[in-house]
This record gives sequence, structure tokens and C-alpha cells, in this order.
Amino acid sequence: MTAKEAMVTGKTALGIEFGSTRIKAVLIDYSGTVLAVGIHDWENSFEQGIWTFHLQEIYDGLRSCYHSLKMAVREQYGITLSKVGSIGISAMMHGYMAFDQQGKLLAPFQTWRNTNTQQAADILTKLFQFNIPLRWTVAHLYQRILDDEAHVAHIDYVSTLAGFIHWQLTGEKVIGIGDASGMFPVDPLTNDYVENMVNKFNQLLEPYHFSWQLRDIFPKVLVAGEKAGMLTARGAKLLDEEGDLESGIPFCPPEGDAGTGMTATNAVAPRTGNVSAGTSTFAMIVLEHPLKELHREIDMVATPTGAPCAMSHANNGTTDLNAWVNLFGEFSALMGHPVDAGELFTKLYTNSLQGEADAGGLLPYGYYSGENITMINEGRPIFLRTTKSHFNLANFMRANLYTSLGAVKIGLDILRDEGVKVDRIMGHGGFFKTKGVGQRYLSAACEAPVTVMNTASEGGAWGIALLAAYLIDQQPQETLGDYLDQRIFAHLDGDTLNATPEDITGFQKFMKHYRAGLRVEKAAISAMDW
Repeated sequence: MTAKEAMVTGKTALGIEFGSTRIKAVLIDYSGTVLAVGIHDWENSFEQGIWTFHLQEIYDGLRSCYHSLKMAVREQYGITLSKVGSIGISAMMHGYMAFDQQGKLLAPFQTWRNTNTQQAADILTKLFQFNIPLRWTVAHLYQRILDDEAHVAHIDYVSTLAGFIHWQLTGEKVIGIGDASGMFPVDPLTNDYVENMVNKFNQLLEPYHFSWQLRDIFPKVLVAGEKAGMLTARGAKLLDEEGDLESGIPFCPPEGDAGTGMTATNAVAPRTGNVSAGTSTFAMIVLEHPLKELHREIDMVATPTGAPCAMSHANNGTTDLNAWVNLFGEFSALMGHPVDAGELFTKLYTNSLQGEADAGGLLPYGYYSGENITMINEGRPIFLRTTKSHFNLANFMRANLYTSLGAVKIGLDILRDEGVKVDRIMGHGGFFKTKGVGQRYLSAACEAPVTVMNTASEGGAWGIALLAAYLIDQQPQETLGDYLDQRIFAHLDGDTLNATPEDITGFQKFMKHYRAGLRVEKAAISAMDW
């Protein structure tokens, strides 16, 4: 079947992922081949101390992204997209979206980036004896209760961004288990919220006399391969304002970007792992056995099939790095030589390989927001050096690339000390777009070989498209792992790279400086309050 035939007959799967800076739609056939891509760029706002997106921005971004995909199909294949075999929605995990019975948003959407939940996270972690990170939905919910916010009494539904969009398109209040595991702890034996923790949370609610308990307002948990609803007529209109898209399309469970990252890198089986590096950076290792101790730096989440997974999640990734690259772009234009953004990134990233293995003693922190791994609740992007540092362009870029992995490296070291084993690490996201650069630095951080597939730049949108394809095209008794191994990744190419011993030693030296310099980052928060 040709690509055009697949689209005309609806033998396709559509994945749409809402990332931190881009909404991306990927249309694939059942072999995983990308047929068309649509994009919409956006950016969160920092308003009254909260990182947020407005509802209209979400709706507009959804329509714009789909329209971009539709136009790409029309230009590439000369047809109007009207049929899709299945659809999946993915988005940034965690955060807080609360609605009343009429579906009205009760409070500003708080994204994963917010760290204003320390009190709630501490109480819940102690109560559950299970790490509840600051960005988790239940931490946001309980903090709103502790802060005596009036809207809490009127809550009818709480979800993540992916769960919200899925609800708008299908009318179903459900969520994939990977995304659910960033709302509340999940049990791999039941593929549901951990029951004794649900009961403990409900006991916390008793003094407030709310009309609801946790399960009343949280979405139902589903796993990969389960049907999660159909595109309604209203949902079709939300996606395609021109009215060409047919309703009735089945949906897979909505997932978080961690779950789609695991899917996009075939890292859903024990002893596999992946690192997604972009605006935020996180490493996921699928576990053979539970961790021996509770670590506040490590999230315990789940794969899209419910398997336990340890996550080292850094709120801050490449945002500050991108800002520096844009600054060089402004300088180039000022000098009368404007440079394409893609070429600029490629040249600067590649030039970093000429830098010293320890980045010459330079030390940046791209902390645009608080960083849970290092227990810092606010962000101050800073750049540090001593008079002995070697300040040149190659070292400057290398240091900024290194620091994008700095917080994640702390979490990876904890997992290594716990005895967690991993057979392969897969990298994906914009950090790896320049061949052999980010991949080499991640290998130095992990002290293990890193593979980047040729599909890595498609990221989580491709991952959720695969989950949508698995929903509609899975064979009887075929697991998601088997589906990915045998039917998707068996025919894909990738490059594997090992860091040199010098790279590893250099990264270790950089991390020694990184840990020591955290005192300066904390001082900057106190001193720079404007």
C-alpha cells in the first residue's frame, strides 16, 4: 500500500504531542513510517508567579497544528485528509487542571514547571513513604487545599494537559497509566492508583468535608492497547475547523511525554532506558525490581503498559542554551551575515567538540525554573567562571551542553549506586539533532553507549502515533514490547556511540564543579529578587 492509499483508506495513525515549546502532529502508516508532519510553536507564560498556558492557546495550538499537518498532506500527496485509523494525544506530564461540573476551568493551569508545592509534596511523601515530586498533580491539588483556595470545593474533574485535550475530543475522562503515574502513584499489579495511598489521601480530606474523594475527580486509568473513546463530532470540529475530518475515529489512552519517549525509543522492557532532552531533560530506566530506598531525586513512574520505571527528571534542559544560540544569531545578523537557525545550532554544537573535556572550568546553570533534583525551588540562569577558566567559544558551548544534563546526571548516579542495571540507553529530542554531539556528552554522563535512532527528531509525537497504531493494528496476545521490537524497530537504523575515557573523566570533573556551585545558584535566588 502506498502512502497515498493508506491515507485515503484510513490505514494510518495520528499522534499529537503538546511539548513545552512546540505542538507537533505526526501521521504514520502501520509500519511506523512518517507520512506527514504538522507543527505549531508556542511558549508558556509566567503570570503572578505561575508558569501557565491559557485555554485559548491550547485550543488554537491544537487547531493550528492539525491544519499544518493537513496542509502538508495536501501539498505532498494532493489529497484532503478526512480519514485516520486512530489518534493519540500526548503532552507534558504532571501539572494541574481543575474543572467544575460545567467544565469550566476553576484556576489557572499550572504546568509541570511550577514548584510552588513544597509543603504538600513533603507531607504526602512522608504519609505515603513514596516520593511525591513537587510537579505531580496530587501535590498541586493538596497544596491548593492547604492554601485554602476556594475553588477546591467546586472541583468535579482534575487532569493533566493530555487528559484534558483527550476529554475535549472524545468526551472520555480517562488517562494512560504512564501519564497517571505522574498524577498519583500507580500499582503495577492492578494498573490503577495505589489503593492504600488513595485511602490515606481521602483521610486527609475528611476535615474539609468536600463532596468528593480522589477517585471521584481523577481520570480512569488505562494501559496501552485499550480503547479510550472515539472522536466526537464536536472533537472533529475542534481539530479540523474546515469540517473535512470524519468523527468516530478510535483513540488510544492519552499519555505523558515520558511514556511517548519510552515508546519512541523502544525502551519499555526491563533494563532498557532512554533520555529525552529538550526544554526539560529526563532519563527513564525500566526496572527489574523496586529501589531499595526512597529518593526524593527519583520519580517512580510507569511505562505505557504499567511496568515500574525510575525517572530522573530535570525541569531545566536546553532553554538557556537556546537563548545563548539565539544571541549568537542576533550578533551574526548585526554583522550583516544572518545565519539559518539550523545551521547555527549545528555549527555551534559541532564546534563544542573542540573544547576541553571538562569544558575549561566554565560553569553555567540554565535554571529558568526551580529544579527538584537539586532541591532548588526557584530559577536564576547564571554563568560562572574563575580567572583560571579557559573562556573560549568551544568551551562555552560545551559547558552549556554539559549543564543541560547536569541535574539528570545526579539522578543517574543515584540509580547506579542502587544497583540499577541497563543494557541500552536511547536518546531522543532536539538535544541530539546535531549528529554525534549531544549523544557523545550523554554517553559521558551515563558512562554507557548511547544509541540515537534516525527517527529521534520526531520525538514523542511519533511515540504517541505508535501507541495509536498499536491500538488498532495489534495482533492477538501481542505485547507492546513485541510490537515495537518486531514490527517497528526491526527495520529502523540508528547510530551507537561510546564516549572516550577522557570525555567521561572530563564530565566527572565538570559535575564536581556543578555540585559545588549549587551554593552560588541558591545565593543568586536570595540576592536577585527583582
